[in-house]
Amino acid sequence: MVRHVILWKLKEEHNTPEVKAAIKEHLESLVGVVPGLVSLSVHTEALPSSNADLCLDSVLVDEAALKGYATHPAHVAAADTFVCPFVETRLCLDFEV
Repeated sequence: MVRHVILWKLKEEHNTPEVKAAIKEHLESLVGVVPGLVSLSVHTEALPSSNADLCLDSVLVDEAALKGYATHPAHVAAADTFVCPFVETRLCLDFEV
């Protein structure tokens, strides 16, 4: 199994509950659509001690599934429409579990 974790800092003008909810809804809907994606959760309620606004925590069956997820049309559409336009900074950590 591979864990794929993303942290995002949103652009200040887009750091709203509506933007966060849209990101969460569209990314979490990829489970059952993208082959090999076991689970995906977007965490939107950061504590004040955080320096990121959102966290994506996902599990895929293997590294090949991670590569497929990255280029899957449903993921690309969700990212291009509901994530990338609103993000200032993105950090990623992928690791085997």
